[in-house]
Amino acid sequence: MHQLINKMGDQKGSSDEILHNLFTLMKIYKDGRVERLSGTDVVPAGLDAETGVLSKDVVISPEPKLSARLYLPPKISAGRKLPLLLYFHGGAFVVESAFSPTYMKPLNLLAAEANVLIVSVDFRLAPEHPLPAAYDDGWTALKWAASHAAGDGGEEWLNEYADFDRVFLGGDSVGANISHNMALRVGSSENNNNSVDGVKINGLFFNCPFFWGAERIGDEGDIPIFVSFFDTICRVALPEPAGLDDPRINPSKDPELAKLGCKRIIIFVPEKDPLKHRGWLYKEALVSSGWRGAAQVVEVKGEHHIFNLNNPTCDNAMAMLKKLATFFHDHNP
Repeated sequence: MHQLINKMGDQKGSSDEILHNLFTLMKIYKDGRVERLSGTDVVPAGLDAETGVLSKDVVISPEPKLSARLYLPPKISAGRKLPLLLYFHGGAFVVESAFSPTYMKPLNLLAAEANVLIVSVDFRLAPEHPLPAAYDDGWTALKWAASHAAGDGGEEWLNEYADFDRVFLGGDSVGANISHNMALRVGSSENNNNSVDGVKINGLFFNCPFFWGAERIGDEGDIPIFVSFFDTICRVALPEPAGLDDPRINPSKDPELAKLGCKRIIIFVPEKDPLKHRGWLYKEALVSSGWRGAAQVVEVKGEHHIFNLNNPTCDNAMAMLKKLATFFHDHNP
């Protein structure tokens, strides 16, 4: 994110046919053409020699097409199952995928260090599929995972290794936004005992969460080009006339926030991330709403947005993995 300042060009030099310019990510033209500038590369699944993590790709739903990449850590004790993390990638709702090289190393490290089974969901992207498509895909993936709770689902890794008493949702940037909206849907559903098909969400993991709003908080307004960038993300991903304070984008404006369907949240906010104030505001809004849970914010000194994706083995990234290992394996929250 911090690199955008140096890479953003003057929009006056762009073609008059450009409707939205997301700079290093995407250009959307007035004739409907979409040009993705990053996040389109993919890498195959398989055995990671460094961590011993084994990954594979699965189809969750044929229509709409929904796939995921699964990560299985090497440390599996006989008779003991692993926490299950449904992970949602970042990319401003418009780029990246579950099969991107951006995520392969970080998720291999996360699976190995935190000893969790990961389902990384490849949700549909805007503008071709505006919100709530990504939320709907997240819900489909969550119900698919829950269908394995009795040990007779269609995916052997979930049947054999997943502990459905320890199910988590998480992701980076907009992936954290998706995780929030999934948990809120869980808690808001009628007659479900705060669960999905009998499976409860143990906790949420947010890394550099993307939330936004019409009013500036903290020092958000100090760099107008960031404000324009985030405003454009919201317009592209959510083109309906809901505005920047749509509760899906700005949870602090959601009167139903107390219904969030989990009891624990850990939020990582880098010190130099323009979005860090939104992570802090999220916690404050939860407390004010009357939500009965525990939220922890970890401010990562000296780091920028998605720092762990840019440098997965830096000291702060590895420290985050250790905190997550404790979070996922805490049987007495």
